[in-house]
Amino acid sequence: MGIAGAPKLGDANAWSARIPQGLDVLTQHAITGFAGSTGFMPAKGGNTSIPDADIAAAVAYMVSQSQ
Repeated sequence: MGIAGAPKLGDANAWSARIPQGLDVLTQHAITGFAGSTGFMPAKGGNTSIPDADIAAAVAYMVSQSQ
């Protein structure tokens, strides 16, 4: 949805600066939270009960759909 500056799924332009960081970095940001120039992402999107493996799978899917 692009909330708080998050890149939308499939928006290759918005993901172009993020994808080169690699899945490990993107996954870590999703798990622990991240504050960047376009906004803030809370750890696990605000739902800390989500298993890390599910977060990793979601990040991999979003990257695959946004290249």
